[in-house]
Amino acid sequence: MVSINWYPGHMVKARREIEKNLKMVDIVLLLLDARAPLSCRNQDLERLAGNKRIIMVFNKVDLAHPGYIKKHARQLEQEGFAVALINSLNGQGRKKVLQTIIDTFGEQADKIRARGRRVRAVRVMVAGVPNVGKSTFLNCMVGKKVAQTGAKPGVTRGGQWIRIREDIEFMDTPGLMWPKIEDEMQAKKLALLNIVGENAYNEYEIALFLLEVLKEKKPAILLEKFKLEDIHKHNEELLEEISIQRGHLLKEGRPDTAKTCKLLLQDFRQGKLGALSLD
Repeated sequence: MVSINWYPGHMVKARREIEKNLKMVDIVLLLLDARAPLSCRNQDLERLAGNKRIIMVFNKVDLAHPGYIKKHARQLEQEGFAVALINSLNGQGRKKVLQTIIDTFGEQADKIRARGRRVRAVRVMVAGVPNVGKSTFLNCMVGKKVAQTGAKPGVTRGGQWIRIREDIEFMDTPGLMWPKIEDEMQAKKLALLNIVGENAYNEYEIALFLLEVLKEKKPAILLEKFKLEDIHKHNEELLEEISIQRGHLLKEGRPDTAKTCKLLLQDFRQGKLGALSLD
């Protein structure tokens, strides 16, 4: 049973900061990992946003299965959210994100014009769970490096305004988790995506979960990339076989599964196992 109760002190601070800054923005843009958009939805953030318009942006679309992306995007649109898709590494989808922001602000802009006032730049809070690719997204949107990126959850410093265009300003915020992940499957997905800190889960357990996902959704990867002959075995056995195939051995010749787990998770997170949807 995976139980993740990961809510360090800086999360409490981040929540307060976001709550305080919400009154300064027009729109909340929630960034989601396209591989598990439903699992990494922070409904705490959605509730905090109150009556602010919310745009759901699927990031890392190159790493997810297109059919699942469409299905989940449609589901969120049916809930009343505006949805846009982006690959922040190459900028594909950037224009659509900007257009979605302008369209979402349209009604508010019309009201401002009706009062005879000049429409100011739309203010957008960019929020989401840790390690969802927010810094890469911000750098992509502005076209240069403005946000610090880091491989560890919770690196970004919040509260900075970033001018994207004359008519759009972004406010960066720290990644925010909800206090406790109750659902075991969701906990495993978030650990696999590196959204929760590595101290909150067991790498061996999450690597076994990844093997289960691959058996179900991408058996060819196990057969071809890892050169396994029979994948209908216990995941523990498969992990040992991968260790041997990759030459991960301890001094006494036993498989070094700890090393294999680390590299397996790394391969998945870096997209080396191809497009793979978890939700």
